[in-house]
Amino acid sequence: MISEIMKKMIEQANGNTHDIHHFIKVWTYSKIIGELEKLDENTQLILEIAAITHDIACPKCREKYGNTNHHYQEKEGMVLVLEFLNEFDLTDEQKARVVYLVGHHHTLKDINGQDYQILIEADYLVNADEMNFSMENIKNFADKVFKTGTGLSLLKTIYKL
Repeated sequence: MISEIMKKMIEQANGNTHDIHHFIKVWTYSKIIGELEKLDENTQLILEIAAITHDIACPKCREKYGNTNHHYQEKEGMVLVLEFLNEFDLTDEQKARVVYLVGHHHTLKDINGQDYQILIEADYLVNADEMNFSMENIKNFADKVFKTGTGLSLLKTIYKL
């Protein structure tokens, strides 16, 4: 199912290679962190689906608002991802959790669940590189947001903290 979801997201990106490469990298880090943190099978599945679809609203936000502001992504993404997931064999609970994660993937308060924490960390790992975050930003995020041993280890290794 992950490969089917990935293929559909690639098709939906309509040739935007930045968006495609971004969600593939976020999915990769999510998979690594989730597996090494020993998530149960269901939570890992939800995490991977959310990682693939977390920026599903970016094309619509660019068109509708002229930018991909985090608030717009979360708001628009919840509706789009629910519709996107309807063709896949997921329970209502699984869909609801993916919708929640997509709708909160830039919200750093009240992080509830390892899947949410890992999605935040994986997205940050990719964004730090793509957006050339300062070392001060990276150190601050490491101290205040990263909670998983694996995510923190990756961040420290990549940025030589």
